[in-house]
Amino acid sequence: MLAHQREKIRALEPLKAKLVTVNEDCNERILAMRAEERYEISMLKKEKMNLLKLIDKKNEEKISLQTEVTKLRKKLAEEYLHYLTERDARKILIADLNELRYQREDMSLAQSPGIWGEDPVKLTLALKMTRQDLTRTQMELNTMKANFGDVVPRRDFEMQEKTNRDLQEQLDSLRDDYEEVRKEHEILLQLHMSTLKERDQFYSELQEIQRTSTPRPDWTKCEDVVSGGPDRWHMLAEGKNSDQLVDVLLEEIGEGLLREKDFFPGLGYGEAIPPFLRFDGIVENKKPTKKDVVNLLKDAWKERLAEEQKEKFPDFFFNFLERRFGPGDAMAWAYTIFENIKLFRSNEVMSQFYAVLMGKSSEIVYIKHKETVAQLLKEMTNVDSQNEGLLTMEQLSTVLKSIFPFKKEEKIQELMEAGGW
Repeated sequence: MLAHQREKIRALEPLKAKLVTVNEDCNERILAMRAEERYEISMLKKEKMNLLKLIDKKNEEKISLQTEVTKLRKKLAEEYLHYLTERDARKILIADLNELRYQREDMSLAQSPGIWGEDPVKLTLALKMTRQDLTRTQMELNTMKANFGDVVPRRDFEMQEKTNRDLQEQLDSLRDDYEEVRKEHEILLQLHMSTLKERDQFYSELQEIQRTSTPRPDWTKCEDVVSGGPDRWHMLAEGKNSDQLVDVLLEEIGEGLLREKDFFPGLGYGEAIPPFLRFDGIVENKKPTKKDVVNLLKDAWKERLAEEQKEKFPDFFFNFLERRFGPGDAMAWAYTIFENIKLFRSNEVMSQFYAVLMGKSSEIVYIKHKETVAQLLKEMTNVDSQNEGLLTMEQLSTVLKSIFPFKKEEKIQELMEAGGW
């Protein structure tokens, strides 16, 4: 019963670590969103105050302009009334002046009838005709004044028209500015409401996570359990998150259990069993070190790359073991290596070999990867003409662009950041 509980606890460990990671991420996201929300609300309030001040200023300018237009209209009316008064007075003065001139001419003709050397009747008739012409001209002049007396000068009209047009343009501009500010204010209100809803939603999710999640595990407890003590545990745990630490701990536990086994049970001859593991009975656990397994896998890859006629990878693997250890021990080494590469997923060589062996990945991917690494190393060596072992940022960028000509600038930058730039 105790062993069953332990197995159940061990099975729940990944879920526990995942919940811890989710809790940490949510806490960080909520704190960041709260800070960002407070900053955005502060900026929105400031912008709202500025917009309100701008609207008040525009309204004051509008009222001032309307007041000025009213004053100008009032002044124009007064000037027009003054003009009409002056016109009527001028007409009266002209009439009086004409009458006095006529009287003086009549008196002059009556006192000196022989001065002109003409017939008085003829002169009287000419004077009468002249007076009629003068009267007709005066009537036409009065008619013109009556018809066009209220017409303002063109210069004054154009000035008033220009002033009115400028005021209308300013009014239209103020209306457009006000409408734009009003729309922006509505958008900001909608954004604020949306932000409040998201905040409430995230707060509810945080409360739910805090209610259902488990506390963060104390990984320092593993120092006394892992072989090698605190120093080795610190080396294994450096730079890893909780999920990766669970994998490390499982590998350490699995390595211990794997070394305790002296034999492996055969899996039989079923079709679902890989060809290199088909065996009935028990096989010996050779108990190699991790370093021995990695070196053996590297040798296997070397032979595979040098092979001219490619056979299936599982068949090649078993034939390689037969050539290396003989037919008698090949099956024992096949089970031993398979259990090791299945366990140590954090080791790149083992995880790649396991993926290709089980058909989860194509060996072409591994070969292409090795060729790319070799080409990259060659290009970096050629660029490093001084053999200093260091490259500048420009040199590294040039090398990456030559190796990966079809990658975008963003991907090249990510590779450079992964390389330490």
